[in-house]
Amino acid sequence: MRLSLGFSPCPNDTFIFDAMVKGHVDTEGIQFQVLMADVEELNRRAFSSDIDITKVSYHAFAYLSDDYQLLNAGSALGFGNGPLLISKRKIYPDEVNQVTVAIPGKYTTANLLLSLAYPDLINKKEYLFSDIEEVILSGETDAGVIIHENRFTYQSKGLRKIVDLGELWEQQCGLPIPLGGIIVRRSLQEDLKKRIDRILKRSVAFAFQHPEVSLPFVRQHAQAMEESVMQQHIGLYVNDFTLDLGSKGKEAVGYLFDEGAAKGVFPKVQPGYLID
Repeated sequence: MRLSLGFSPCPNDTFIFDAMVKGHVDTEGIQFQVLMADVEELNRRAFSSDIDITKVSYHAFAYLSDDYQLLNAGSALGFGNGPLLISKRKIYPDEVNQVTVAIPGKYTTANLLLSLAYPDLINKKEYLFSDIEEVILSGETDAGVIIHENRFTYQSKGLRKIVDLGELWEQQCGLPIPLGGIIVRRSLQEDLKKRIDRILKRSVAFAFQHPEVSLPFVRQHAQAMEESVMQQHIGLYVNDFTLDLGSKGKEAVGYLFDEGAAKGVFPKVQPGYLID
């Protein structure tokens, strides 16, 4: 059996998917046809329902629960790893509603957290996440929301933090931040969905136990990223929640969906959004 699989070239994704796409673990007879793309492109591909298994932002999944379900394995959740709102000049948090902010995509969880923190902010522009530092430096936007490895590089470019959107989330609910998850088509057979979840959990466990095996695949797609930044990236976004959401992870995801729906940011998520 062959299934399409989408994930990003970011180190956290290549780290956890390496073993299953390279056959280092038992894939239970399933082969994967890989599509690599930026997470916002993956979000949009999922809206077209043309991919079987894919990484998406939790924000995007709120709109996709009619057609997809969430796996227990593979998610990026955690503490201290949320998006940052940054700028070149001094901007106070109470001034944010009046400035233009670059976002890494409409359906990213970064934009969701920004919307929850600043519901009256309307001046947003979408950019590829890796371009956001440059559009702030050029003055094209006043501020921007950064994710991924840009958390580790923005200060070296003379940029400054306005607010840590992840910290605001953690102060509000005390739960890990649900950033991205792995979803599968609802239409797949129940047994097949459970097989996929098992395979991914096996792949994550293998990556934890043998990090040196995934290193060439991670490095190949890390876009000339410094080795230390690459390792920081993996350390920040891959943890026990990636192996299995567990009760705390499920609570965080449920809270995010309830909060977003209550504030009208997205529709109410379909029941049974998590595979059994």
